[in-house]
This record gives sequence, structure tokens and C-alpha cells, in this order.
Amino acid sequence: MEHYAPHHSANFEGFYSKFDFASGSHIALIICSVPNASSRPHMVSFTYYPASGKPIFQRELFIDNIERVTTNEKTKAFELRIAGMGVMRAEGDGTTSYDLQADDGSWSLKAQGDSYTAWGADKSTPEGWIINLPLPLHWHVHSLCSPCTYTLSIPSLGDTFPTADRKGRATIHQEKNWANSFPEAHMWVQAWDASENRGICLAGGKILYNTAYMLGYRSPALNLDFVPPFSVSYLNILSPFMSTTNDWESRTFSLSVSNYFHKLELKAHAPKEPGWFGLASPFPDGHRKNTCIESFIATVEVEIFEKNGWMPWSGWKRIKTDKFEGASLEFAGGYYPERGEGKKE
Repeated sequence: MEHYAPHHSANFEGFYSKFDFASGSHIALIICSVPNASSRPHMVSFTYYPASGKPIFQRELFIDNIERVTTNEKTKAFELRIAGMGVMRAEGDGTTSYDLQADDGSWSLKAQGDSYTAWGADKSTPEGWIINLPLPLHWHVHSLCSPCTYTLSIPSLGDTFPTADRKGRATIHQEKNWANSFPEAHMWVQAWDASENRGICLAGGKILYNTAYMLGYRSPALNLDFVPPFSVSYLNILSPFMSTTNDWESRTFSLSVSNYFHKLELKAHAPKEPGWFGLASPFPDGHRKNTCIESFIATVEVEIFEKNGWMPWSGWKRIKTDKFEGASLEFAGGYYPERGEGKKE
């Protein structure tokens, strides 16, 4: 909980919750603050994403203040209090609840988590020891899968709003970023199959003159992490353990990364239409609209290899393939050429 709890000294702090419904629909909820920004210092972003990828309902609200209050110093329980809208509450046991309503009545969401799934049994955050370094950005995954009950209302959708999405059971993927500002360019991929307890999550891009990624793959039989110093392209030139390609025009991203024991190859792609929605991101001057873009109908294919021997020149033996439909794919910053206000709302 210490990484998920408020970091009041950070220049910005953002909480991302992605709800997955049994119908295949999703919600992306972002609560983010840049306390000293000259404009748009606080944001609540709500996106309802149907299973088909259209039509997408979105409201990005820029408000005067969000209180980040630690309610228990020992357990690091906290609340995000949003005047006129409600509260997101994280308990000391890691569970989270939401009681939020837009001030114009356009949407409301109540949810109560039952439990949460930490990044790993021996590692509570993707960064591990790196989280203690003064990096320009930190990425923490609080829960890979939080089962919950929920009620959701979006009056303007009328009869087009599926009954199945109005109340029931869901799972939540929960993340947090904090530090100075978002990186120059970054990618994000996430997928989770709650029925089989397997999934993948990665984030990374350009940081401190390098290109670096952090990745975790989870399944009942295999749990793998790839982090620096392996998943780095030093000075964007030297990359003995990792290679990446991303192409916004074809909506594709691929990554190959290895360590001394395993190698993972990932390919992610999503259709050009429908299903993409822009999001604002935090920078020192405030939230800039349409700086990243996401799809929740991506396909992610994974191949995993094991070292076939113990010598440095030993080859790789493929031990597993996996595939995720309805996955998340995000292009941001320099990897998203159409970024900027007025280009996509």
C-alpha cells in the first residue's frame, strides 16, 4: 500500500482504474493532480467503452481541487476526495471502493472491491528496488485483478446502455503514476483473463536519454518479470537484451526482451476503427488534452522461450504461447503523432 498511497511531494500523481465487465465492456477512470500547475491542475476522466468499441462515452472534467488524504498512517489507507463528485477510498487491506457522480449528472459509479491481486508474491511493484530512485516518472501496479460489485448509470445512453452493464460483478486493474511529468513518448499494454488467472502488463518508453520497459507475465504455471538493466536500450542505441518497434499508422507494437533464463516476444495490434479514445496527461503546466490514446479491443500475442542450456551461446526453446483478445493498447507522446488539442476529442 505504501506505493499506492499519496506522494504529496510529487509534482503530479495519477490513479488509473480500468473496470472489465462480463459483457466485454470497460470503464477507464483517471483521477489525477498536478497541484502547482498554472492551468487544469486536477482532472477526473471517465470513459465508458462498449464491447464493440463504439459508441464511446467520455467526460474529462478539469476541476479546482482533489484532496489526497491519508486516513491511516500505519496501513497507508487513503481517500481521494473530489468536491461535488464523491470519493475513491483505498483501505489498508488493499481493497478499494468508489462513490462518484459527475456534477452534471451525466454518469455515476459505485463499486466495492472484494480483494486485490498484487504484482507478485515477492515484489509488490513492477519497479522493485528501482522505485526508490529519483526517476522522472514512477509506475506502480496496485492490482492486476480486483473483483468487485458495482452499479453504473449513464442516463444519456438511454436504451442503448446494456442492462448487463448497469449493475453486477466486474474486475478492476489499478495503477498509479507519480513524479515530475509523463515521459517524452511511451507505450502501455495490459490484458487479464480472470477465468484463467493469467495476464500481461507492460509500460515504458523514452526516459533519461534511454528507452526502457517494465513487463510482467502471469499464469498459474509461469510468472515472469523483465526490468532494467535487461529491458533497456541504452542511449537508444545499445540494446543487447531488448528490441521494440511501434507504428501508430498500423496500430501495432512489438517487443522482444530476454534475461539470462527466459525470453518473451510480444505483438500487439488493434483495428484503426473503431475503438480509440484520447486522454489528457499530466505535465508541469497542467493536463494537456489528447496526449495519449487507447484501444480496449486489441489483440496481444505472446511467445515465451527458455534458455536451452547454461552457456552464454545456448539457444532458446519455446515453452509457451498465449493470446489475449479485448486487450488494452496505448500510444502516447511522441509515439502518437496525432496528439494535441483539437486533433481528437
